[in-house]
Amino acid sequence: MTLTPEIYWIDTSEALDAACAEVAQAEVIALDTEFFREKTFHPVPALIQFSAGGPAWLVDPQVVECTESFRRLLGAGPLKLLHASSEDLEVLAHWANVTVAPLVDTQIAQALLGEDPAMGYQRLVQHWTGETLPKDETRSNWLQRPLSDSQRLYAALDVVCLLEVWEHQREALERQGRREWLEADCRELMAQALRSDEADGQWFRRHRQLWRLSPRQIEAYRLLTTWREGEARRRNLPRGWLFNDRVLYGIAESMPENRYQLAEVDEVKPSQVKRDGDTLLALVKQAQQCEVGALPAALPSPMGAEYKRRLKALKRVVNDSAEQLGMAPEVLMRRRDLEALIAADLVAEPLPLPQGWRGERLAAPLKQALDEVKTE
Repeated sequence: MTLTPEIYWIDTSEALDAACAEVAQAEVIALDTEFFREKTFHPVPALIQFSAGGPAWLVDPQVVECTESFRRLLGAGPLKLLHASSEDLEVLAHWANVTVAPLVDTQIAQALLGEDPAMGYQRLVQHWTGETLPKDETRSNWLQRPLSDSQRLYAALDVVCLLEVWEHQREALERQGRREWLEADCRELMAQALRSDEADGQWFRRHRQLWRLSPRQIEAYRLLTTWREGEARRRNLPRGWLFNDRVLYGIAESMPENRYQLAEVDEVKPSQVKRDGDTLLALVKQAQQCEVGALPAALPSPMGAEYKRRLKALKRVVNDSAEQLGMAPEVLMRRRDLEALIAADLVAEPLPLPQGWRGERLAAPLKQALDEVKTE
């Protein structure tokens, strides 16, 4: 692997199509993006990088629109490699209007190999190749033109090195029989990238204090956050510039009936009341009028003895399996998934047990652990 690759700058549609023709027959293509997102909901693409093992192509998305040939390259054909890809997928979806597939996320691959599940790119490269990448452009201004030579090299190495990393990872995954696990996890990642509207409706579940609210307050918070996500996207503003989670939680907790009461909620600004007050109050009213049977279930307190006993039992199952596999427990199951299991079990609802390869390892022992807790 060379740390001085050939670098080609692409600022015309013709040059982009020519680069696509160069890599069209490749089996694997490394991808990365640089973007700016401080003042917008949608990321502003500043650079698109790709390589198939030879030169690195740097596309200037400020002057080049995505062409059909590049769109085809992203949406089918060669395997695409990205590292910590969630925001890159969003950049590419917004700029190219396509879902990247097939896809391998090398951060997920590293987690399945028993390493740090959040390993950064520079440490990943050093881990597998021994090379130390430059760090001086990490916080660079990628919207400036022209880019400096050091910026171009930094951006090129983000894709050139990824190909060699994947070769090492692929061999290790196949040796451990985990290649199919990675493919399944990456398919789920691609599916999640498609579900923006559904994700909007599930945002409320992220709040760690949701259990403190009544079902009607939870419904209000759900409606408020769903509206906020769609509105932030429509106005192209950071969600926190519109209303942050803390403020919306406070509104749901207070359930105001008029503008005066809304203005009394902690951190609600007069300008927000003036601009969106009627909409917020209408959403709260909708939650107030919701039929009891349509309300979300109350969540159990994590402070309760029954809850703690179940959490301890489930964590033991996950930790034991993770130790056997030599990987971090959170790679097997996230805490919020364990909490969803406990909430369902406490009210005798069907258990949302893990599926796929995780389900094969964990579903039966998790259910058994909950059954044993009930007989203690």
